[in-house]
Amino acid sequence: MTTEIESPLSEATTTRDRVTIRFAGDSGDGMQLTGTQFTRTTAVYGNDLATLPDYPAEIRAPTGSLPGVSGFQLSFSSNDIHTPGDNPDALVAMNPAALKTNLGDLVPGGLLIVDEGEFNATNLRKAGYEENPLEDGSLSSYRLMRIDITKNNADALDGLELGAKERFRSRNFYALGLVLWLFSRPMDTVVRWATDKFKRNPVVLEANLRALRAGNAFGETSELVHERYEVPPAEVAPGVYRHISGNEATALGFVTASHLAGLPLFYASYPITPASDVLHELASFKRFGVKTMQAEDEISAVCAAIGASYAGQMALTGTSGPGLALKSEGLNLAVMAELPLVILDVQRAGPSTGMPTKTEQADLLQAMYGRNGDSPVAIIAPSTPGDCFWMAIEAFRIALKYMVPVIILSDGYLANGSQPWLIPQLADIPPVEWSHADPGSASHAYERDPETLARAWAVPGQAGFEHRVGGLEKSYETGDINYEPGNHHKMTLTRAERVAKVANDIPDIEVTGPQQGDLLLLGWGGTYGAITSAGERARSEGKSVASAHIRHLNPFPSNLGEILSRYDKVLVPELNNGQLSVLVRSQFLVDAIPFNKIAGQPFKITEICGKIDEVLGVGGPFEFEF
Repeated sequence: MTTEIESPLSEATTTRDRVTIRFAGDSGDGMQLTGTQFTRTTAVYGNDLATLPDYPAEIRAPTGSLPGVSGFQLSFSSNDIHTPGDNPDALVAMNPAALKTNLGDLVPGGLLIVDEGEFNATNLRKAGYEENPLEDGSLSSYRLMRIDITKNNADALDGLELGAKERFRSRNFYALGLVLWLFSRPMDTVVRWATDKFKRNPVVLEANLRALRAGNAFGETSELVHERYEVPPAEVAPGVYRHISGNEATALGFVTASHLAGLPLFYASYPITPASDVLHELASFKRFGVKTMQAEDEISAVCAAIGASYAGQMALTGTSGPGLALKSEGLNLAVMAELPLVILDVQRAGPSTGMPTKTEQADLLQAMYGRNGDSPVAIIAPSTPGDCFWMAIEAFRIALKYMVPVIILSDGYLANGSQPWLIPQLADIPPVEWSHADPGSASHAYERDPETLARAWAVPGQAGFEHRVGGLEKSYETGDINYEPGNHHKMTLTRAERVAKVANDIPDIEVTGPQQGDLLLLGWGGTYGAITSAGERARSEGKSVASAHIRHLNPFPSNLGEILSRYDKVLVPELNNGQLSVLVRSQFLVDAIPFNKIAGQPFKITEICGKIDEVLGVGGPFEFEF
């Protein structure tokens, strides 16, 4: 829905329900910062929003090259939204490489802003252009704004004691100021942030503020601009909100769990993309009793966490896919020793080192089965950046109650993406319960709770609860080393049953849409937004399509099998080669239809809608367009 009004400056202002913008440039052009600041401003303005940062996989690709392009997409709306949008309505391209790698996604007739000062012979050659696209008519289907941002920015900084490199760096603020004006956003939030960020470097602060204001003034005074856009604030539940990324929410969830439990939190981790931000965040919470350890490798990190759990602390370790493989032996030890341990896996594209900055959901089967022997653990997965907070708490609630390791399967899309988040009241969050071995209710360390089968959490120094710790099989009754065949059989079944009992303590899965019908969309993790939006679109077209999202993956919610039986067909969109569909087929004997995207990018809503039409027989075979 759009409407046009005349502003006092005589340019038309178009009111829209939703706008999607993508900022793109070289990895040194500050596109992540530009996108983040536009996002913060938009959040303060009151729009609902979702973001998709897209980092280059190269640590520092050659300047101006295609592999070095960095992007940041933001979708903001006056209504509730679930994704950062499929295709941008506006693209800001800071160099030819950014234009070439992103132009194909811009909607026909979309707004295209380019820094024509960077379209020189050298940069065009690096991007693979034989002719200048600004001159050959190839951009005629877009609303092109050619602005020499580099020169205009340099002019705005005239007189400042800055070198050419430092002047060039601030041109992202010029672009930000222009886009803020185009989309009717105030500059106040950015000015406050920059003032605090660069307060110790007055020259850099002045350069960025000059650039910001110059870009904003260009939009207001230039005859190139004939239209502005306005997206009114969204109607949201009352409360205090903040803009939060998935990794930030995860860290806050862990700290909150520690506070709710009244136990110190210990986090051991080896730096790895995209999980490193959690280590950085938790390291800033020392005042809340959080202890962080940057280990020399992944094995050291998980073993240190196991030691902390043995000592009676809340133990946590974090990694991404390759690191989870390295932690598997230590994780097996935690299974055998029956210790509470939380493992955060922020998934990325593999195998091996793979594509470190790109998202994927390919660690589910590794989390389920990637250890020797029958070695079950609980597995959960957040669905949105804000949900990462709640699932971090949930992980410790399960681990401490059932004395089991719990794996959290986050992913790069959730970790780096962001949304407005309603800050909860601490009093409204259920407590995280635990107890160390109590002589009044247990006589030894391996006496089990009849409800959960959890053994007593005996810590060093507790008289009468001395016990062996190690990877050798334990006696069911005493915890002593025991190689008897019957005992091993019983202990293996007990370890599996203890994890299975977690299903008694988790909520039923909920269905959005018709409670029975032609098709159920079933997903997990960061696919939530695209799946939910695709289901909504399908229902608006009169199709019998529902959606359900799994947050507890091992064990599954108790009602999942019954829900699957209500629908003629089940479609499982995943960012892997079909891992959840394998589990659903094996456990429920349902012919789940896999829909797999393995491109390092999240699903688009249109992709899932295309597959829905294929499955329902109202459209031809769907194929991805990469």
